[in-house]
Amino acid sequence: MDTAFDFDRYDHIRPILWTGDALELLDQRRLPFAVEHVTCRDSDQVAGAIHDLAVRGAPAIGIAAAWGVVLAARAVEAVDGADAAPKLEPALQRLNAARPTAVNLAWALARMRRVLAGAGADWREVLEREARAIADEDLAANRHMGALGAGLVAEGSGVLTHCNTGSLATAGFGTALGVIRAGVAEGRIAKVFAGETRPWLQGARLTVWELQQDGIDATLIADSAAAHLMKTGAVQWVVVGADRICANGDTANKIGTYQLAIAARHHGVKFMVVAPSSTVDLDTPDGAAIEIEQRDPGELHGVGGVRTVAEGIAAWNPVFDVTPAELIDAIVTEKGVVERPDAARMRALFGN
Repeated sequence: MDTAFDFDRYDHIRPILWTGDALELLDQRRLPFAVEHVTCRDSDQVAGAIHDLAVRGAPAIGIAAAWGVVLAARAVEAVDGADAAPKLEPALQRLNAARPTAVNLAWALARMRRVLAGAGADWREVLEREARAIADEDLAANRHMGALGAGLVAEGSGVLTHCNTGSLATAGFGTALGVIRAGVAEGRIAKVFAGETRPWLQGARLTVWELQQDGIDATLIADSAAAHLMKTGAVQWVVVGADRICANGDTANKIGTYQLAIAARHHGVKFMVVAPSSTVDLDTPDGAAIEIEQRDPGELHGVGGVRTVAEGIAAWNPVFDVTPAELIDAIVTEKGVVERPDAARMRALFGN
């Protein structure tokens, strides 16, 4: 396979652009009908964009937050990194609070703190180099994960994915969608299905649009059709991303992932989680320790701003769920693949 050719062919979208003066974020709330950008000129605007889902996807959130630190540095006067650190900390805390479940957010901010602590008079330039490195490393990792994950898929397979895990959710190429891109390029994946992903419809609004931009045919299904689709034999793998992977392999991802894993196990369909190693949190022992973000119940009261539910109806709106490790066949990261994950296998790959 001509790897460079395939990467270029299936990798056109970039959701995060640093201009040197501001951070331009492709507004994912407006897709697919309007391609618009949110311009962020300070860290609080970045935090707002993260919280309001203008930028979304765990890796992309981390990258955006890193650039938010660079923007915050412009409002601070300090002689070196040690002097700047306490002055920047309130901005970092506000960025961290924007989306608490995605471990990449805290991970990226920790990297920025670490380089800041040892920086001299050029501390602003050090922060900018680190933010750029976080983005560049993510793109390289995604391309490597794509190849590793695709290698697990038998030729001619059908796959089902959930939410959006592609270029829109990362620096580029994607995690789970990167596996799909690589699998299509190699002829391993013959058919792609995408769940709509209620209530924000990331699959319907983003995933199928993104694949369309790269010339990859995808079939949209209602979330509630997934088990029936598996029963037909049309899919051999469910391929999803992750917002946090625990020390034992339990995985938090977009709400609806857990029920896909249950249905996949019942129907003999394999289940793959694809995420960078920055998503692995060995300090969180298992899924019970993950904070599950609750969003505005009003998001369930309508679709696209049009109310579909009677007034006075209560709603429960967790944005993530946790898939137990025993329902996962493979966790794919840029460091390698953990098959049948458990605490020992996770520690063997990520414990260093």
